[in-house]
Amino acid sequence: MSFTTADGRKLTYRKLGHGPVLVCHPGGPGFSSTYFGDLAALWEQYTLIMLNPRGTGGSDRPSDRRAYQIDDYVSDLEELRRHLGIERMLLLGHSHGGVVAMAYAATHPARVRSLVLASTLARFASEQESAMRAGMDKRSGQPWYQDALEALEKEQAGEFETNEQMAALVFRELPLYFAHFGAAEAGYLDTLKTEALNADTLLLFNKEIFNTFDLRDRLPSITAKTLVLTGDDDFICGPICAEEICAGIPGARTVIVGDSGHMVFVEQPQTFHDEVADFLGS
Repeated sequence: MSFTTADGRKLTYRKLGHGPVLVCHPGGPGFSSTYFGDLAALWEQYTLIMLNPRGTGGSDRPSDRRAYQIDDYVSDLEELRRHLGIERMLLLGHSHGGVVAMAYAATHPARVRSLVLASTLARFASEQESAMRAGMDKRSGQPWYQDALEALEKEQAGEFETNEQMAALVFRELPLYFAHFGAAEAGYLDTLKTEALNADTLLLFNKEIFNTFDLRDRLPSITAKTLVLTGDDDFICGPICAEEICAGIPGARTVIVGDSGHMVFVEQPQTFHDEVADFLGS
């Protein structure tokens, strides 16, 4: 499904399920909502509206290759809310999508009823980097580790130009994002390899945004009931990140999911489903 923004761009989204509308923003940046799959079967209780962010999944790229700032994504989310005709959203953001969801809920507090922040972070500073390095060290005995580490370092350094070069690096590094990487996880990644990723947005994020963005001063503006959920073995957005977000949002609740990395809805789907559904339904 699709709609046209005020500046004439097409944005697409997937619609799945029945029940109250839950707007879902994927991460990356540079990925469409395809990797959400059925989002741990939340469609059984909710109508999932899974946005394909600008430049992914059939959504138009902006004419300005620099128009991938956090607040550009916030603007698209507000356009989606207006298109759907929802006064106050149930909103879920994963990873970079969680960054967007936090910024949106702080900018438009009256437009979010309940907020789910999954596997995300409010900033990336020395504390988060130390936790990331420790998480990576835990995986250093795996046969794929050196290749994944090399790919991650090249990706974060922006050593790619095309969508194809980005995809080649990303799929080499993705084993790091799981608590356990085996046949099932490899099979999940195989289902995503036909997707065209958006290199423009990840390049900008890695070179100019990742090490400088800091949402902490915006978090107290969030008035929505908030759940902050992450895997205990998420090397990049783990418990330290969840606790920092929770400390900044009044009344926020943290759930740390055991035996899970960054992809909680894939690794521990029942726990993810139950925690999110119980929170939204309460």
